[in-house]
Amino acid sequence: MNRRMMNTMPQEKMEGKLFSSLGKIVKYCKPYWIVMIIAIVCDMLGVVTKLIGPNKISDITDKISEGLTGEMDIDSIVSICVFLIILYVVGTVLSYITSLIMTIVTQRINKSLRNDISFKINKLPMAYFHKTTTGDVLSRVTNDVDTIGMTMQNSVATLVSAVTMFVGSVFMMFYTNGIMAVVAILSSLFGFVLMILIMKNSQKFFFAKQKWLGRMNGHIEEVYSGHNIVKLFNGEEKEKEKFDKLNNKMCESDWKSQFLSGLMQPLMAFIGNFAYVAVCVTGAYLVINGHTNFGTIVAFMIYIRLFTNPLSQMAQAATQLQSTAAASYRVFEFLSAKEMEDEQHKTSTLPEHIKGQVEFDHVKFGYEEGKTIIHDFNEKIEPGQKVAIVGPTGAGKSTIVNLLMRFYETNSGDIKIDGVSTKDLSREQVHEVFGMVLQDTWTFEGTIRENLTYGKENISDEKLDQVCKMTGLSHFVHSLPKGYDTILNEKLNMSAGQKQLLTIARAILADPKILILDEATSSVDTRTEVRIQKAMDNLMKGRTSFVIAHRLSTIRDADLILVMKDGDIIEQGTHTQLLAQNGFYAELYNSQFESTDQTCA
Repeated sequence: MNRRMMNTMPQEKMEGKLFSSLGKIVKYCKPYWIVMIIAIVCDMLGVVTKLIGPNKISDITDKISEGLTGEMDIDSIVSICVFLIILYVVGTVLSYITSLIMTIVTQRINKSLRNDISFKINKLPMAYFHKTTTGDVLSRVTNDVDTIGMTMQNSVATLVSAVTMFVGSVFMMFYTNGIMAVVAILSSLFGFVLMILIMKNSQKFFFAKQKWLGRMNGHIEEVYSGHNIVKLFNGEEKEKEKFDKLNNKMCESDWKSQFLSGLMQPLMAFIGNFAYVAVCVTGAYLVINGHTNFGTIVAFMIYIRLFTNPLSQMAQAATQLQSTAAASYRVFEFLSAKEMEDEQHKTSTLPEHIKGQVEFDHVKFGYEEGKTIIHDFNEKIEPGQKVAIVGPTGAGKSTIVNLLMRFYETNSGDIKIDGVSTKDLSREQVHEVFGMVLQDTWTFEGTIRENLTYGKENISDEKLDQVCKMTGLSHFVHSLPKGYDTILNEKLNMSAGQKQLLTIARAILADPKILILDEATSSVDTRTEVRIQKAMDNLMKGRTSFVIAHRLSTIRDADLILVMKDGDIIEQGTHTQLLAQNGFYAELYNSQFESTDQTCA
């Protein structure tokens, strides 16, 4: 008993969350309530025109039947036919108006959802993206939002029409003949109950389908971005196996959801045909006994179609609603993710003339709870100092930079710039102080000029030329057909080293007060590295700078070298002082040159 409750509770909770997410979409519809009501009214009026039709066709049938045994009333028949034509034309126009309104409203709601997602992305902490793949986020922005849009455009109007048609046809059937109406409804009731049961059991599969779609997109994005590495290490088969597993999971959930929802259409078709037979038999009996006429049977044959078709449409709309419920759950799960702290209340500012003093005061940090990376980091960096942070992989070097930039918040302790805690400053204020060149280059599709001057305006060509000469990028730029106005995209064959040079030039143009170089020369050759190093030396004069480097030869002239291991500073001093200590730094330095000598030999 308890075990069964444990098994059913997650499913019940999931269903509740799925359909509560549909309610959140309603909030996005509020600005369009009036036009949506107009659309619904037009749709309902269009349905009414269809419901009136069978009654008039019954009148025509009766007039013709009477004319077979007597005088044919042609004028009455023609007038009824003209009325029917006008009725159906009006119904068509009303349906078109409904479709037009719903299309416009849907696109605007989709636009609002994407705007909110885009706004949300900028407010989420880096920790969120540390745990979530890029492909999954993209899937929510594209696939899930598109699914919601499709349902809004197609299913809502269909559902309104179907419900109106269903209720209206029931009313007209009872208005026409109560006995035949009861027979028609009872013969269809069984199918309606089965439809509800199928919907209930297929919900979990629609949710699973959207979940596995997001994961598969995430995997594809990762493999595509690292395609060269996969090829190099012959990892195609391994990645194909991963993809096949994800694809099979998605295929399984998709098949189950579509199979169950696909049962609705043939089921309702069978019920409709069964109702036809039941009505025909009942109608024939009533005609023989003189309780009704032949025109009523003809009208009921049409009403049966108008009665059962809405059930099929409701089944189809319900299928789409389930898929939409799963998609909206994922979208609103993203929109409800914990954001970074609202910093509007922060009034602290840095001095007008920033010196560049940085202090780490008993800083502790871990990406995951219970796993501390930085244990107790203490250091005071004086203005204008060049500080090198070295150590083995996983020592916490890049983590220090992430904390300094407030990409992550410290678990405890404080970081100060010119005596002001970064916690008291807005992130925008902190980021304005820093210039940063990362190990991983970032460029976007746009001109070379736009990539160089990102975040800056009114940069002259003379200034661009000066910076490009400093970084060794000048020859490459001027060899391009349009120079700085050349579009940087996949068609432009730009090496990893050239991209790194571009990001370094971008940092120089930003003219930061504090500079961070995280393996900035990792993608360039030795000769280019020397050139960049000279440019960096000029850039770093008078500026506080943090340099993270594995090539210890590049940081010999650093004012202070911090040697990190397992999140702690185990040694510090100048290059000469650390070599004299003959400790961990000396061991790292000597091992690099020993390996170089062995390679040269």
